[in-house]
Amino acid sequence: MTTSEPVVSSYAYAPSKTVTANGIRYAYRELGPRGGIPVVFFVHLAATLDNWDPRIVDAIAAHRHVITFDQQGVGASSGRVPDTMEQAADDAYAFISALGHDTIDVFALSMGGMIAQDLVVSHPELIRKLVLTGTGPRGGKDIDKVAGITFYDVLRSVLTRSDPKEFLFFNRDRVGKTAGKAFVARLAERTRDRDAKISLRAFATQLKAIQSYGRSRPSDLGVITQPTLIVNGDHYRMVPTVLSQDLHRRIAGSELIIYPNSGHGSIFQYWEQFTTAAAKFLTD
Repeated sequence: MTTSEPVVSSYAYAPSKTVTANGIRYAYRELGPRGGIPVVFFVHLAATLDNWDPRIVDAIAAHRHVITFDQQGVGASSGRVPDTMEQAADDAYAFISALGHDTIDVFALSMGGMIAQDLVVSHPELIRKLVLTGTGPRGGKDIDKVAGITFYDVLRSVLTRSDPKEFLFFNRDRVGKTAGKAFVARLAERTRDRDAKISLRAFATQLKAIQSYGRSRPSDLGVITQPTLIVNGDHYRMVPTVLSQDLHRRIAGSELIIYPNSGHGSIFQYWEQFTTAAAKFLTD
């Protein structure tokens, strides 16, 4: 898929667009050189287009066509948040098809990684490469406890007048606190055409979908033959680090990176090292 549009190199200035698939209007942004296989970003729980770290998006978009999007019922996308990850994967397939792409690379974080796993199981022909960060397999140990951890960390953020992501994504030591504040500051770099925040109803539906995913029968990840890069921190409360190791064992030939003294936001804390590794993986 090619276009004569000027190349956008900064996520802070990537225009918001929409495309309609199966009656649903999906909001998305794209940047980087067009042509070839795009890298589609699958975002985390409660996140919208504005929750991607611009340092990561810009680094990948320096050499690849990058697409970020709001799931159905989230941010500026219409419709209602699906009740299951399988339905979210079907939505993602419809969105990607509506843009005219029949092959993509996937960059996924947390809940986005759960959706991406269901997508590659149901549509293996669509995906060339997978980057799965901060996520775990269907039926994985303690994934169904994410809701409780989330509510606890949101409460802590309210009591300390902090952004919830500082608690959800980073350790509460000096290094983690510094990394968390730097990450939150980067998210504010885009000052115009910002996305609508997720509604409480949509957020609650996503939490229920994650709980169902955690209590479901495990998927056969042996069917994944695509090159896969798996990344996590070594102190992971949301989706325990051991689940990334489980993914690594079950996806043949996958690569695993565990960053030290970091949690759910390890790729944001170590964004320089991570973007170097991810860019190389997606280019090779």
